[in-house]
Amino acid sequence: MNPINFQIADKNKVASLSRFTREEGRKNDTQLVKLKENDEVSDARYGNVPIDRPLQEYLKYGFIALDKPRGPTSHEVVAWVRKIFRTDRAGHSGTLDPMVSGVLPVGLGSATKALSAFLLGPKEYLSVARIHDSVPTSQISSVLSEFLGTIYQKPPQRSSVRRATRTREIYETELIEQVGNLLLIRTLCEAGTYIRKLIYDYGEILKVGATMAELRRTRVCDIFETDLVRLHDLYEAQATFAESGIDSKIREFVKPIEHALCFLKQVKIRDSAVDSVCHGAQLAVPGVVSFSAGLRKNDLVRILSGKGELVALADSQMNAEEISAANHGVVTLTKRVIMEAGTYPKMWKKSDKPKETEEVSEALIKKSVLDRLAEEDDENTSE
Repeated sequence: MNPINFQIADKNKVASLSRFTREEGRKNDTQLVKLKENDEVSDARYGNVPIDRPLQEYLKYGFIALDKPRGPTSHEVVAWVRKIFRTDRAGHSGTLDPMVSGVLPVGLGSATKALSAFLLGPKEYLSVARIHDSVPTSQISSVLSEFLGTIYQKPPQRSSVRRATRTREIYETELIEQVGNLLLIRTLCEAGTYIRKLIYDYGEILKVGATMAELRRTRVCDIFETDLVRLHDLYEAQATFAESGIDSKIREFVKPIEHALCFLKQVKIRDSAVDSVCHGAQLAVPGVVSFSAGLRKNDLVRILSGKGELVALADSQMNAEEISAANHGVVTLTKRVIMEAGTYPKMWKKSDKPKETEEVSEALIKKSVLDRLAEEDDENTSE
């Protein structure tokens, strides 16, 4: 099927999305700058390599790229996942309407605290739009191009967020097929874009009206349809484990949360800094073992243990060159602690200031991009 019309917005903005690709994720984990003076081997007595965790702990930090079916709400789907794995806690990122299907990132246990990071990246939708009168294809393509780049949207009355006009980015739009008054449209956009409202606006400009007939989300950050698992896959995997004690299917469908966040640059830390970061301390230069090349100031980063476990999400306060040249100073501000305190031994005393971490003023711990995104995490992006 050849697209009738394919259009992109500003090439620089689209190019900036390259960091949400598997290739860039591999670079974040392989192209590392090591601080020789801080080089050490992580103690095997504490923690685990993510894929080698015992099953109960594995599920506590589990991530599922779920294919949400049409019909149930996103919250109902997550409740079923929670029931399947008999876990007390599960959550999702980016709510989908009941009749919308597709990519729904789901976290189990402590992994739920990292889900807001998925709002940093783009989302892709396939929609079926019905225009209310015949319009030439060339005119439709022209109208779609008018909505590329920065657009203004006000959430619909039924949405769960404050109805204030806001800006969103449309990176790409593609009219894949037209059959009579039905249009198949692909849209690559910023998180928080209301596709139903976008289609309504198409109809207003065309002066014939348009409504959304069907919608499927096909991408979130670097998660695509080919990565998805279905609810019955999870049910059968759990049933197999209950009957035979073999957990290979569960591990196939549920991945460590660490594997889902490779689009974020990493900062790997010493064992002696892990527990203090778990208590909310700010990471300092002496606690850093290595970091991703090209790290920039104010990036949202993964703080990892020496074994690759996700300790926390944090805002970087130095770029790569500054970290390499510094002997002290705050490297990151901790924003979301993921690892449970006590996983690694406490190597600092209350009366001491651990050299691997530093205290900072409340003024410095300002609201980060992660906080702003978390506030929007309950919005209905497909309404």
